Amino acid sequence: QVQIVESGGGLVQNGGSLRLSCEVFGIILSNYVLDWYRQAPGKRREFIASATLGGGINYADSVKGRFTASRDNAKNTVILQMNSLKPEDAAVYYCNVWRSDEDYWGQGTQVTVSS
Repeated sequence: QVQIVESGGGLVQNGGSLRLSCEVFGIILSNYVLDWYRQAPGKRREFIASATLGGGINYADSVKGRFTASRDNAKNTVILQMNSLKPEDAAVYYCNVWRSDEDYWGQGTQVTVSS
């Protein structure tokens, strides 16, 4: 059974940093695409970043240059390092691990940015 445990959210001041983690159990992470999304109250879920199987990483324009997505295959963990946080970054953040016929989501972790 696949389980994803997210951690690292919290309250941070404008301009601060947070590091989100998703520890994945039950699958071999290196065989999957890793995505990050976020959803603010009253808004649609928004794509943040994608770490492809080939090693490339794509970012939404809204976070490019501030957020860094990575994977630690040895620890089966997905990381999202978030720097220079802004109040508009406040949302519930989700990691998504998927391949053609499988799709797994973390439970979400709340990020709050005070202005």
